[in-house]
Amino acid sequence: MRSLTPVPIAAVILLAGILPARAETDSNERSSKRDDIRLVTSGHDGGQSNNVDEHDDQDAATRGYEFLVGNALLPSDFDQEVFDSLWQSWPKELRQKAEAASLAERRTMAFRRYGLTPRPSSDVGGATSSSGDQSEPTPPDPGKPLQYVVDEEGRWTMNCFSCHGGSVYGTPTPGAPNNRFALQTLTEEVRRTKFRLGKSLGRMELGSLVVPLGTTHGTTNAVVFGQGLMHYRDDELNLVQRAPASFTHHDMDAPPWWHFYRRPYIYIDGFAPKGHRGLMQFALVPENDAEFFRDNEDAFRDVYAYLSSLRPPKYPLPVDAKLAESGRHLFKQNCAECHGTYGHESDAESIAAYPNRMISIDEIGTDPVRHQALSVAGREHYARSWFANASKVANSSKVANSSEAAEQKTITEPAGYVAPPLDGVWASAPYFHNGSVPTLWHVLNPKQRPTVWRRVADEIDAERIGLTIESVSRVPLEEPDVAIRRGYFDTRRFGKSAAGHDYPDALDEGEKRAVLEYLKTL
Repeated sequence: MRSLTPVPIAAVILLAGILPARAETDSNERSSKRDDIRLVTSGHDGGQSNNVDEHDDQDAATRGYEFLVGNALLPSDFDQEVFDSLWQSWPKELRQKAEAASLAERRTMAFRRYGLTPRPSSDVGGATSSSGDQSEPTPPDPGKPLQYVVDEEGRWTMNCFSCHGGSVYGTPTPGAPNNRFALQTLTEEVRRTKFRLGKSLGRMELGSLVVPLGTTHGTTNAVVFGQGLMHYRDDELNLVQRAPASFTHHDMDAPPWWHFYRRPYIYIDGFAPKGHRGLMQFALVPENDAEFFRDNEDAFRDVYAYLSSLRPPKYPLPVDAKLAESGRHLFKQNCAECHGTYGHESDAESIAAYPNRMISIDEIGTDPVRHQALSVAGREHYARSWFANASKVANSSKVANSSEAAEQKTITEPAGYVAPPLDGVWASAPYFHNGSVPTLWHVLNPKQRPTVWRRVADEIDAERIGLTIESVSRVPLEEPDVAIRRGYFDTRRFGKSAAGHDYPDALDEGEKRAVLEYLKTL
């Protein structure tokens, strides 16, 4: 088992910070942000509801999105000068290319290298130059990244979109898994850049010397982050002194947020009841005391509304309707028992049609490390905590008036993994909880899954539906650029197995093609 003893370092590396006052914005900026939120929350099922309620929900969702991209919940990670100087830490060939480029072009190169994306629609703005001047946003300057809050002083602070705001085959999409996020590489190169500029190192640069942040681009060690932070809190979230503990490091692929509205429980093992409080746990750093969470509870009710408003993008390419209809029947017979049914008239019907079924780890056969990594004692601690008991407060009427469950029950000994909804499954590659399977075709053909693979293009593999990849025999350890090496996924490594979920082998090749066609329509 791979583990690390010093939990204090895990706490150091995790996103720490103090929430500033909500930024005031003028009416034009708020209007543009509302346009932005309409872009990223469109696609609701066709059910009818009260117009006033719809308006209230939309306002809350808009506030939730604004809160995530406009408020630094944690201390800043680095400043604009550091970001604009990162290219000087790149390998020689790339560094020479950057040196000949404009500032805007170098920023675009950095976005590409680290898995950052522009914000959708009009919420881009001009980033402050390293000299402190406000520059005109001239193409191809990407502006502010979706994944970081950038304040007026040029300070960059990671937000939730770092993992949950990626690109769907080249289109920036809030709520999509960020399957290119290069947190480990970014942090290492920030550390080298700060050394060169004579700036103090932060928690990420220090902690990542001991705690791995993610061994493959697009995955992170997020579960250990949460465990480490919760270890130093009591049930009411007060900071306490405890002996260090050991945790099992393992990489996870972020789930799409557009599943949130259907799921009563969250995480692959479905142990935590869905609620606005549970969304706050990754701010559990020493700088945020217990009152921080109570003071910001209403803001996270808005974040909850935002996540609940998200729906997947529609498949953009032609679909063989006859073949898809055949696949629908096969899916209903073979897959719906675990993954639910689709194409309902209302959100309520969609939610009711998702079974939230947990499959034992022995039956599902996928990589067991995530299941083994969380202890019963750790889950019991979460169950007793403020996070899991939103209904036991004086203002619980706010919970009753939302889509949150009135009573929350944490599952402390889950038997395995919960089969997720498959809404927008075409847009959420790679697959499995560890991101080990690159396409839906490979999900449906277990014996053909590649052992070592890497993504070679942004475009969708329109035949296999998923990432466009090449399969290789090994990771090229002689490659000098660590960012390139981390682009390879080796399923032989700890926690990265692509085995399991062999159910599709019950279908013949023609049936698999039909199911694949149907999956495009979800």
